[in-house]
Amino acid sequence: MRPATAAAVAATSILGAGAAAVAAGRYASDVALGAPSPRPFPADRRLTVHATAAGQVTLTRSFSALRPGTYGLAGRGVHAVVGPVAEQPPGPSADTVVRRLERVTLGSLKPGTRVRLTPELHRGDPLAALGLAYKEVEVPGELGALPAWFVPGARDTWVITVHGLGTTRDHPLNVLGFLHDQQFPVLDLAYRGDPGAPRSPDGLTHLGESEWRDLDAAIRYAVRYGAEGVVLHGWSSGASMALHAAVNSALRDRVRGLVLDSPVMDWRVTLRALASARGVPSALLPLAVRAAQGQTGLRGAPLLDTSVPTALHAPTLIVHGPDDTLAPWQPSRELAARRPDLVSLHTVAEAPHAAMWNVDPAGYEEALRRFLTPLM
Repeated sequence: MRPATAAAVAATSILGAGAAAVAAGRYASDVALGAPSPRPFPADRRLTVHATAAGQVTLTRSFSALRPGTYGLAGRGVHAVVGPVAEQPPGPSADTVVRRLERVTLGSLKPGTRVRLTPELHRGDPLAALGLAYKEVEVPGELGALPAWFVPGARDTWVITVHGLGTTRDHPLNVLGFLHDQQFPVLDLAYRGDPGAPRSPDGLTHLGESEWRDLDAAIRYAVRYGAEGVVLHGWSSGASMALHAAVNSALRDRVRGLVLDSPVMDWRVTLRALASARGVPSALLPLAVRAAQGQTGLRGAPLLDTSVPTALHAPTLIVHGPDDTLAPWQPSRELAARRPDLVSLHTVAEAPHAAMWNVDPAGYEEALRRFLTPLM
């Protein structure tokens, strides 16, 4: 190859790689940080409904379709609840899997319907989903009014629930019945970027680094309306919000405990995982993170590298597992090891991100009961 031609090819390759990096960064940041919610996780591949029968649904075989546990099955105009994988019927089944069909809550499952598994079992408000009386309230936030569901209870310690990546305030409904049985008042919060909530100034979510101020507003609301203390129960980036609020809120002395399900402890790692799952080449991932930083302004260090571990003062239950590929559990293990005086870790195997309850609801609720009992 002639030197001039080689130089031109090299320059084109460099420019192409640079453009690809910028595009990858923008794409990755949009995948991870774009609002509004919900945005399906990239690992949650769309499945096809092949058939239904009494108490069964046949889906495209995939890793997600074979997950243990109970999940929502969501598609355009349809929502159902599926239980564990059922015993396969006789005949060819290499390309399909049969799961127990618990109920259809919206629309109908027809052959050809495209769906995803989701940790959200319920659709609708607490009354429609669980038969629980509630009030639709507005929490005054720094960007405007934040909608929330309030389910009353007899205790003076409230539980404030905060959903995370890929879900809405429907997700905490999974544990709302349990918390109600324990007589806790529950405030289920929607925050900036959620449907019905104010848009964030840049139109993006920041994985808890700015959203925690909406949770702070919810703490102030709870105290204003009678809470002596609060327990913050967050999933995914909502768990990160809870950590930030527990150490930074002016009312942090009212925080009696934290429940952190699949916490995002390092937004860079989560962003890289999301980008990788979407097919961004591994060589471009560092550039993708850098480009995302420029787009979003995120500069925060991993939570373990901040003052959070030493400043934490509230008893904390982390529920996490080794199969979480979006928010790896190593930081959760490290936080538990660094603060054994306050932090306990409940491990759930074979659970994808923010689906610890779905895989083992009985074990999850028992760990939650043991943790909450001294805080009642």
